[in-house]
Amino acid sequence: MNRWMPLPSLSVVLFVLWVLLNQSVDAATLLLAAVLAIAVPLLTRSLRPAPAHLRRHALLFKLAAHVAVDLVVSALDVARLLLTRRTRAISSRFVQVPLDMRDPNGLAMLAMVLCLTPGTAWAELALDRSTLLIHVFDLEDDEAFIAQIKQRYERPLMEIFE
Repeated sequence: MNRWMPLPSLSVVLFVLWVLLNQSVDAATLLLAAVLAIAVPLLTRSLRPAPAHLRRHALLFKLAAHVAVDLVVSALDVARLLLTRRTRAISSRFVQVPLDMRDPNGLAMLAMVLCLTPGTAWAELALDRSTLLIHVFDLEDDEAFIAQIKQRYERPLMEIFE
């Protein structure tokens, strides 16, 4: 089963979505849905990261709450800056954040958080995963920003994944 269907749940979802998108249950639609449900997981097997092993589930919910609050606060801050400041008064720049985390799943979560947060964008990860380059829309204090990333996101992600 694992050889032909490495992720049965993904195969089921793909099959159902294909049928729903086509709004038909004729033989050709069902056959193509089955082919896609088997082929897509097989063809994308190498793109999937290593399986995640969560260690502290409760901390994941606390981190999600922090991220939700940060997203709203950041969106309001960016909107305020865009509406009230002149372009020259906004000090956007790149910041290098040293990383202690090496787990690929934790780094993927960190990438999602930073890319979803208005005003920040993940720019580059060093090949040895020791440094992260982030573009920040408006930044006054590099050190405070680095400390916030490490304290608020990296430390909890390390506790969850490593």
